[in-house]
Amino acid sequence: MLHSRIAVSGASGLIGAALVRALRADGHEVVRLVRHPARTGDEVEWDPKRRYVDVAGLVGCDAVVHLAGAGVGDHRWTPAYKREIRDSRVLGTTAVAEAVASLDVPPKVLVSASAIGYYGDTGDRAVDESAPAGTGFLPSVCVEWEAATAAAQEAGVRTVHARTGLVVGRAGGAWGRLFPLFRAGLGGRLGDGRQYWSFIALHDEVAALRHILETESLSGPVNLTGPDPVTNAEVTAAMGRVLRRPTLLTAPAPALRLVLGDFAQDVLSSQRVLPGRLLDSGFDFAFPGIDAAIRAALR
Repeated sequence: MLHSRIAVSGASGLIGAALVRALRADGHEVVRLVRHPARTGDEVEWDPKRRYVDVAGLVGCDAVVHLAGAGVGDHRWTPAYKREIRDSRVLGTTAVAEAVASLDVPPKVLVSASAIGYYGDTGDRAVDESAPAGTGFLPSVCVEWEAATAAAQEAGVRTVHARTGLVVGRAGGAWGRLFPLFRAGLGGRLGDGRQYWSFIALHDEVAALRHILETESLSGPVNLTGPDPVTNAEVTAAMGRVLRRPTLLTAPAPALRLVLGDFAQDVLSSQRVLPGRLLDSGFDFAFPGIDAAIRAALR
């Protein structure tokens, strides 16, 4: 992609901040969707709950990357927070898609975040993008989240649903919480440890998003996970190896349910998700293995 103007929502999050840095380092002009009146030329005001985007700020954009959404693991899953998880994704995505569709010259591509939560619990069965949606809260949210891009698709914009797995990074997400625990020697298996974790190094997540922007043949769902999902027990062993810390503790399933409530179901569920379409389109992972992904996060 030649030097382009690219709009990014969720630009202060783990993935968004890394993506903005990488794009700007390569000379792209990045405008960030922010939830306050624009203070600088690289800001565009939006309000996902009101389904409002200052459309003038998107004029001239070649691409939009929509990553914003309330953190799934940030709070206990009360009915109110489950509504926040859903609304932040569905209303926000609807706002972005309608803004994109309203432009006289819309961007060439909308990359809209989704998650491997779409597939639900797959046990030890490997799934790719051809698998149907699972059942339960997160799959139902993902289905609505992806459907909310309809306006952009109907306007002829190439639309990609980036179904991201567990991102291995220090500054946020699930791994942002794991690193301090394991460094303190308090890390260990969650439940029986047999559940699959489909991970991706933060470096590869950013590279995959950029690959999607540049690969015109990609549209619809694309799994952003590494090629070799591992079990929680294998993650635990790898964290111990890389950090040189003991990993003798375990968090039994009943204790997790007591502490985390409904969210424990997500922590204990197994998702063995493969990046079929990324691999088919020629994407190369820099850190395909779990040890390499953990080491990359510590650099």
